[in-house]
Amino acid sequence: MDELSDADLERYARHVILDEIGEEGQIALLEAKVCVVGAGGLGSPVLLYLAAAGVGTIGLVDFDRVDRTNLQRQIAHTDAAAGTPKAESAAARARAINPAIRIEPHDVKLTPETVERVLTPYDLVVDGTDNFTIRLLLNDACYLMKKPLVSASVVRFEGQLSTYRAFEEGPCYRCLFDAEPTEGLVPRCDTAGILGPVAGVMGTLQATEVLKQITGLGSGMVGKLMLFDALDYSMQIIRTRKNPDCPLCGATPAITRVGG
Repeated sequence: MDELSDADLERYARHVILDEIGEEGQIALLEAKVCVVGAGGLGSPVLLYLAAAGVGTIGLVDFDRVDRTNLQRQIAHTDAAAGTPKAESAAARARAINPAIRIEPHDVKLTPETVERVLTPYDLVVDGTDNFTIRLLLNDACYLMKKPLVSASVVRFEGQLSTYRAFEEGPCYRCLFDAEPTEGLVPRCDTAGILGPVAGVMGTLQATEVLKQITGLGSGMVGKLMLFDALDYSMQIIRTRKNPDCPLCGATPAITRVGG
């Protein structure tokens, strides 16, 4: 794409007038291909903001179905969508916001056998899951496939966010969180609860980070971990470092292929 169309200039005018983005940055967004994994509390705001921003191709991966207990925080879904595939429900909402872009729903469970096939067409991956095993799988796949990974998590009143590009610089997810926690030790939203807007805050920050990664805007979250607490409105950014003994990106890696 050499230049924006008149329709693009109208739709994305508030981006284009930003000197830091301009036409060049908006073209980069329109040419980008992003895969959002999870159409839940995090994936919902990520998807809707990326669609509105004009990310040209968005893959959406989720094999779950919409449940009414989701609606308190998963804003991409409506009451009428209860019982339907989350990927299809959220994709329909994104298309309604911006019919000019491509939304590709994937109603599939990510496994070591499926993850590379699903992620291959995309430039960048967003982790909006609540499953530690899938987070590790995405981390390993993105590292081995050399794809940036923007990851966030939420529970109760708290959230965290980081970007992993260990194939170029900084740590990978395993450098920080390698050992899978004992069952029940780390709370999940379905057992510990969550204040709905906290997912919106973290998902919106994820979407912002994705746009920054695509356009090169400002400083990103590589080598940093953001911690947010809604109870006292505190936000901390902790510097993170590569673990030289990391089994994936360390000096003598034991993991050299996805799932092994």
